[in-house]
Amino acid sequence: QVQLVESGGGLVQPGGSLRLSCAASGSGFSIYAMGWYRQRPGKPRELVATSSGGTTNYADSVKGRFTISRDNAKNTVYLQMNSLKPEDTAVYYCNANIWRLGVGRHDYWGQGTQVTVSS
Repeated sequence: QVQLVESGGGLVQPGGSLRLSCAASGSGFSIYAMGWYRQRPGKPRELVATSSGGTTNYADSVKGRFTISRDNAKNTVYLQMNSLKPEDTAVYYCNANIWRLGVGRHDYWGQGTQVTVSS
C-alpha cells in the first residue's frame, strides 16, 4: 500500500513563513507527479502547486511566494510558503500520481494539514 503523510501546518502571522512536507511510504511504487492543493473556508479545493518531470506549476495567487520542491530519494514533496497572507488560510492537501505494480497509475491524497494565517 501507499500512504501520504503530511506535516508542517500550524498558525503563523501574516508575512511569516511555513514549510509543509509530504512523504509517500510503502513499496512497489513510482511517483510521477506530486503537488499541493488547498481548500479555503467556503471555497472549492484548488490547485496550489505541482511538480512533474522537473517542471513546476503554480496558481497565480501564490506565484512568487510559494515554492514546491521534491526529494526523490525520500519520496517527499515540500511546499515553502513565504509572505503568507490571511487568505492563504486553508486545509492543504498533498497529492501524488503514483504507479503501482498490478494497480496502475492513480492519484493519492494526504490527510490534509491546517494552515492558519492570522495576527
